[in-house]
Amino acid sequence: MQLANLSAVVTGGASGLGLACAQQLAARGVEVVIVDVSDEGGAQAALSLGGHVQFVRADVRDPAQVLAAIDAASERAPLRVLVHCAGVNLPVRPVERDGSAGSLEQFASIVQINLLGTFNCLRLAAARMAQNDPVDGDRGVCVLTSSIAAYEGQIGQIGYAASKAGVAGMTLVAARDLAKRQIRVCSIAPGIFDTPLLARVPDDIRSALGAAVPHPARLGAPAEFAQLALQILENPMLNGETIRLDGALRMAPR
Repeated sequence: MQLANLSAVVTGGASGLGLACAQQLAARGVEVVIVDVSDEGGAQAALSLGGHVQFVRADVRDPAQVLAAIDAASERAPLRVLVHCAGVNLPVRPVERDGSAGSLEQFASIVQINLLGTFNCLRLAAARMAQNDPVDGDRGVCVLTSSIAAYEGQIGQIGYAASKAGVAGMTLVAARDLAKRQIRVCSIAPGIFDTPLLARVPDDIRSALGAAVPHPARLGAPAEFAQLALQILENPMLNGETIRLDGALRMAPR
């Protein structure tokens, strides 16, 4: 797909991986709608990126709010791209340290945001893309975000790992379902990336996390995630894949 005369919705676009994707798309002239629940962060990101970028506050679980963001993008140019980065990583265990049963509410909240939110954005964006005329053989492309935790979730990550495994599991099925509509779907499963979440971690722990990556032995850069997202958009044979982006890291139990 040529990144011209089209719009994109980028969820979680106010910071981290989503912001990097919005930056690179806008730099290519794509009309970008950033979706986030942070009013301040979203507005600041849109302002810093210039006229190609608009912020629409939306919770990815809310169909009406997501549809409003899709409408905003469609008003700027035909919607052909979804990059879905919104998500949370909250700790929960089957049995907590004090011996109590793990929080069902916490587990459900993670799954609601990470998995149901992904499907909600995917279904609404794909329905809009299906109305497009094909260009370069595609009506649209959806890039989702899984995680290497889908394969090697660590202690305390049962909700996060389950939800991200769900994203990986839906990717091929979604690609097959949407093939007849000429819409491609891929997911990226990042390893340890230098996002605002890790910015709050002490430097010695950040260094240890980076050193655990075989090569390159460092944290991933959000721009590298965005680079892969754009390569998925532009390469017509990338479809139905969940691509690990982790420097050959395989996570230990803790």
